[in-house]
Parts: sequence; C-alpha cells; structure tokens
Amino acid sequence: MLRDKSLIPLSRQHQHALALCVRISRAHLSTPAELKAWQSEVEQHFALEIQYHFAAEEEHLFPTARRYGDLGPLVDELVAEHARLRKYFARAKARELEGPELRQFAETLSTHIRKEERQLFEEMQKHMTAEELATIGERVEGTLAAAPQACITPTEQTLNTQET
Repeated sequence: MLRDKSLIPLSRQHQHALALCVRISRAHLSTPAELKAWQSEVEQHFALEIQYHFAAEEEHLFPTARRYGDLGPLVDELVAEHARLRKYFARAKARELEGPELRQFAETLSTHIRKEERQLFEEMQKHMTAEELATIGERVEGTLAAAPQACITPTEQTLNTQET
C-alpha cells in the first residue's frame, strides 16, 4: 500500500534510521576507536532526529491508533520498544555498548521500524479517514519541526517551505 502523505515524514526518518542500522551491521567493530565512533554516531542520530521522531509518535500517532481497539496491543509493543531503544541510546551516549550489543541495537531498531511501517502504518491507513490522517500529519510536522536542521535530511516542512 502506498504511504499516506501524512505519514511520509515519519517514513523518511525510518529510512534514515534503517540506513544507520545497515551501516552498523556491516561495520568493523573490532577496535575501541571504531566502537566509540559508532556510538557517537548513534548518539548524534538520537539527538538530531530520533528523539523528535519518538515524541511525534508517542504524542500524536500512538494515542490516535489506540482508539482502534485492534491496534492497542501493537501500540503497547511499540511503546515498550521505544523504552528499550532509549536505553540503548543512553548506553551509546555513555559509550557503554560493546560490539555485539551495538549490532543487537541495530537489529532491534530495524525490527521496530519494520513493525511500524508494515503493521501500524498499514493498519492506520486502512482504519482512519483522510481527515484523521491529515490531522496526525499536521501535529507530527509540528513536533518534527523542533528538530535541529543541521546535518540531517530536511523534513517535509522544510522542503515545502523551500519550494514556495
């Protein structure tokens, strides 16, 4: 199913995070310097994008999805996964992740993203009206707009502003 335009900003950020996951899974993690560099990148990715992404989902997407009873258990899973992922991000910031844990982080994040894309977003698009999705999209954009604009791919709002 094509992604509704209201969810595209989140899907774009998912692509950024998946790219990070692929790069980590392919990386050499054999020296302390390599581990430190990757943990620094994970920390930066959280600070510049993922913390805002999680906030947008938790404040706007998940509460709306929860109104559809069959999505409640999935939302509960995703919220728990956000908590687990935040612990990984905190450990990366403290430079406490060893190579296997860093790879496990990448696998956990990748699995989480695919669950959101393939299950949550698909079901939301089936259940919700265009108006509900548009409202979510506006609120999500507002939250994502708080993210720093340095060294990250521009949000939909930034792209749209530059086009006009």
